[in-house]
Amino acid sequence: MTGRAAFTATVGLVAWWAGLALLWLVLIGPVDTLEVVVGLSCAAVGAVMARTAARVVSWR
Repeated sequence: MTGRAAFTATVGLVAWWAGLALLWLVLIGPVDTLEVVVGLSCAAVGAVMARTAARVVSWR
């Protein structure tokens, strides 16, 4: 993986993670610390899955 490809992958993951985390925080309302940790972790898993799906589709 080249430096440019790694940078693009990182930016994609961060963008997906931020979007999913923001959506979750807007929809869930007031939260405590444990809910924030769980929500951000789930958003990270969703970001990895979205990035993986995008790579699979682009290989066609």
